[in-house]
Amino acid sequence: MFRIIKRFSSQLTKTYQDVVIIGGGPAGLTLLTALKTSPITKNLKCTLIEGTNLDKVRQFNDPPEYYTNRVVSVTPKSIEFMKHIGSWDYIHEDRIKQYDGIIAYDSQDSESRIEFDVSNIGKDMLASMCEVINIQYSLLTKIESLEDDTINIKDNIKVIDIINPVEPDMNHDLNEIDKNTAIPELDWPIVKLSNGESIQTRLLIGADGYNSPVRKFAHIESRGWQYNKFGVVATVKLQFEDFRSVGWQRFLTTGPLAILPLTEDNATIVWSCTPELSDLFLKINEKIFPHLITAAMVLDEVDLNYIYEVLKENPDDFSILKDIEWRLSKFDPLTLEQNYPLPVVEVISNSRARFPLKMSHADTYISSRVALIGDAAHTIHPLAGQGLNMGQSDVSALVEALEKGMQRGMDIGSPLVLENYVSNAWPSNHMLLGVCDKLHKIFSTDFYPIVFARGIGMKSINMIDTVKDFMMKQISGK
Repeated sequence: MFRIIKRFSSQLTKTYQDVVIIGGGPAGLTLLTALKTSPITKNLKCTLIEGTNLDKVRQFNDPPEYYTNRVVSVTPKSIEFMKHIGSWDYIHEDRIKQYDGIIAYDSQDSESRIEFDVSNIGKDMLASMCEVINIQYSLLTKIESLEDDTINIKDNIKVIDIINPVEPDMNHDLNEIDKNTAIPELDWPIVKLSNGESIQTRLLIGADGYNSPVRKFAHIESRGWQYNKFGVVATVKLQFEDFRSVGWQRFLTTGPLAILPLTEDNATIVWSCTPELSDLFLKINEKIFPHLITAAMVLDEVDLNYIYEVLKENPDDFSILKDIEWRLSKFDPLTLEQNYPLPVVEVISNSRARFPLKMSHADTYISSRVALIGDAAHTIHPLAGQGLNMGQSDVSALVEALEKGMQRGMDIGSPLVLENYVSNAWPSNHMLLGVCDKLHKIFSTDFYPIVFARGIGMKSINMIDTVKDFMMKQISGK
């Protein structure tokens, strides 16, 4: 009997984990950091699995000269949470730009605009622009500084299968499970890895993106749609540093174009557009592209369509620069200076990229012994810059639910524990997803009655301080 108990105990030590997190992006790393810095959950045995090599993140200890092109807007609420878990101590703050306002306007009517100024609600920051890799670096550095032997990070390793030992299907033969690395008698999910390992966990976390294998394993439906649009991103240089520290967004019928501030004369753009235009924007000569961005923030869409047609014929046609300059010269210089962003003068080489735009939302974020966070649970149009912040809110709500469960002596994989997470996170995420989806649809048309109505709406909102104050509080997460 002693030998049997000893053998079982040995197997348990090798394979048992309290939490397995699949995905080493900001959501997954934030959850691991939060769990290991909470006095209630810090003793949980946790493994994080990431398919790429995290050495690229570690190398951000010595950041490159130019900004990377994956830049996100981080709300004060998210920053407070990262300070709470200790990761913000390791952020490269010299590469973060706070901004205190947003100016959004309609391409169909330049007078239809909303100007947000956070000082009106007694704050000095609406949000901060930060590179995704900077956030990952700060989180990973905090985790590794803990020197905690209950933390196991497996990077450059892929998940090849996830098995429910209680309800195997025709694709999974439990006899094939290595009995030295898994305990099929338990209902804990078994994660099989590309390096031959198998890990059995009390709670499996899907932080593994839009095509989440964890969500599919849990048979959780995700509903939504592709927008048939792409987001084109790039790092650019402005004519000089903009003292206004505001984000600019112009709603074009092909999709919004945003210019968001970085430090000094740097900025990042996110240009939502059709697949054809996104392909064109990646091909246009990098000496021409900055002028096209400037034009797209000012000129009428009929002018822009003409410019697109010229560049479709020849993406290296420098004659279009004189055309753009002539069209911009029709505007009063003072009007350009006061009502529009600074001219873009350079695009950083190799910084242009594109990604498909979509909206999706899982029916629930949990099932037995499974929880979803971040893009595995929801994806959102980037026009409001809330994607990363929603993931941070997910983590905060999930950790709070796990802490309450452990304080009550409950199993952290139990739906009774995880339901608190869903009830706190799902409704607010669903509302934000719906608002962004409706805004995208309202502004992606040149149908005059809708253009007229949205113009009245924007002008009205801009005149009602209480409404603007409420919207700013929502944007900043306060």
